[in-house]
Amino acid sequence: MADLSFYVSPLSEEIREEGRAEGRAEGRAAGRAEGRAEARAENILIVLGARRIDVAHAIREKITTCRDPEILRGWLLRSAVVATAEEIFGSL
Repeated sequence: MADLSFYVSPLSEEIREEGRAEGRAEGRAAGRAEGRAEARAENILIVLGARRIDVAHAIREKITTCRDPEILRGWLLRSAVVATAEEIFGSL
């Protein structure tokens, strides 16, 4: 019979706890990044709305589903100067 004592040893429990802690940290980081992306997308829509620029459903969806922070940053900057919502998607 195989020796399974390692799986219940303090060392194995420490290794598992380190893995759980890493997983929690990664999950928190992913959650923060997701929150920042959502906030940036919302800010784009707020700026366009404040400027009374109509935003079609397809454009709104493209903005709110994007998760790339650099793309969203570029769109946010452009939202302050474009004449139409479509123009925020020009080459960065």
